[in-house]
Amino acid sequence: MSRVASPALLREQALAAEKRGDGAGAAPLFDQAMAAAPGDAALANSAAGSALRLGQTARALALYERATKLNPRSAEFVINHAIALGEAGEVSTALDRLAKVQTLAAREVRYWSVRAGLERQAADLDAAAHSYDRALALSPQHGLSLHGRARIALERGEDDAPGRYEQALGVDSGNPELWLGRAMALDAGGAAADARAIAQQVADALPGWPEAQKLRAQLAYAAGASETEFAAHYAVAIAKAPTQAADLYLSWSEALAGVARHDLAAQVAIRAAQAHPNDPRILLLAAATASRVGDCDRASGLIARLGEDTPAARLVAARHRLRLGEPDRAEALLGRHLQDQPESIEGWALRSLAWRKVGDEREAWLHGQPGLIDRVPLEEEAADFAGAVAVLDRLHDASAQPIGQSVRGGTQTRGALFARLEPELRQLQRAIQAALERHRAQLPPADEHHPLLRHRDAPWRIAGSWSVRLAANGQHEVHIHPQGMLSSALYMRLPETIDAVNKDGWLEIGGAPPDLGLDLAPTTLFEPREGTLALFPSTLYHGTRPFTGGHRLTVAFDAAPA
Repeated sequence: MSRVASPALLREQALAAEKRGDGAGAAPLFDQAMAAAPGDAALANSAAGSALRLGQTARALALYERATKLNPRSAEFVINHAIALGEAGEVSTALDRLAKVQTLAAREVRYWSVRAGLERQAADLDAAAHSYDRALALSPQHGLSLHGRARIALERGEDDAPGRYEQALGVDSGNPELWLGRAMALDAGGAAADARAIAQQVADALPGWPEAQKLRAQLAYAAGASETEFAAHYAVAIAKAPTQAADLYLSWSEALAGVARHDLAAQVAIRAAQAHPNDPRILLLAAATASRVGDCDRASGLIARLGEDTPAARLVAARHRLRLGEPDRAEALLGRHLQDQPESIEGWALRSLAWRKVGDEREAWLHGQPGLIDRVPLEEEAADFAGAVAVLDRLHDASAQPIGQSVRGGTQTRGALFARLEPELRQLQRAIQAALERHRAQLPPADEHHPLLRHRDAPWRIAGSWSVRLAANGQHEVHIHPQGMLSSALYMRLPETIDAVNKDGWLEIGGAPPDLGLDLAPTTLFEPREGTLALFPSTLYHGTRPFTGGHRLTVAFDAAPA
């Protein structure tokens, strides 16, 4: 008779199969082992870890659930399960699981570090900072926690962010992400020259890393480099790192488009397509940029070659059809796209334009219902406007015109505005949240088919927040915010040149982007008023008219389902 392999031997064979890259062979060996030892929690935990490393998320979650049920007092198993839940996007469940073993795991550095990472993923930066501090109190040289706490300091605008990155580098000096983080912290703290020097060193040392090249470009542009020069280093990086050239081309073209040099972005995309003719990401970029600059024959050929079977390809093809004056064909593509991705803000925004061109009555359902576009005054007693304006001016004095945003002729604050610690901004956020609830109360009834109203009665969160200060002749180009369901503009300070007669500086809602050539005027002109919040569906394109003098200071955010 042949001997039956022991669970321990089967486990070793499974791990060996995983190491060889034989994911299909590892799982059955683990299953045999667990069948022979069904009560072994450590074995289930090991099998779950293997599944997670192999990208088998559903299997990993089921096995971690099994391990924690077999041994609910193992903090290690619960922490591992929480990591897997976080990777699956179930952050709230992961944090609930960790909270239940806090007493058991309170002296474990890994517990607090993992918890902090999940709290950051949930956008609760205050809780994440506290958890990282708990981890560092237990182990002051814990590298992951030093890095995480430095990142939180940068995101919350803490003055000691550069020092925290320096401390983390003292433990892990070869980590390029720490060096980039330190560059960003120095830049935010006013040491722009030092930040540029670090970014250049990292970009030169790691030419194939797009994030390093991107930061170098951002800092160069902020320092005044021209639109033709700020991203020139990408060409050198591609020559030095040809195996990463495709990713670098994508980043390079995106940077050029981000400063409205769509002609140069298209040229880079053409070069990329010639060098990488079988990379669908490159071909999609080349099609989109060619269409954007009016090279319609090239765009049509690339789209025909790519097909229209992916959500991204359908969006590019639909936008191209609108430019060609074929709104009916665009609408058909967008209908297919939204069947697959019903939450696609860009898909709904483009479909709105197609519906307007063909006279489809569904546009009235999408954007014409009373209450969807709203003007909400903030309660004066709920916000210290003068204090908030002073804080915002200080931030703008150290900010630049960003890459990849709609701002033209002004500055935009870094990061998430409401993640910062200034009490004036925290107070302003609370006033905005109260205004959001007043807006929700007057919305039309919930509608499961509507991109905004399907979330009417569900919890909301602020998904992004920033401030813009426009100078004379500044404006926002026509754009949408694809990361939210509800967009906004809170007017903090207005120039005297904005009035009801000439409508300079007014918010235009519903107009088509000029590059589409659709000749669709804005459906709503919104008069700015200090202390007033404009709210409208994120599926509406919007921009602003330029004004002749003074400064226009706004706060904006996106609301999204919680």
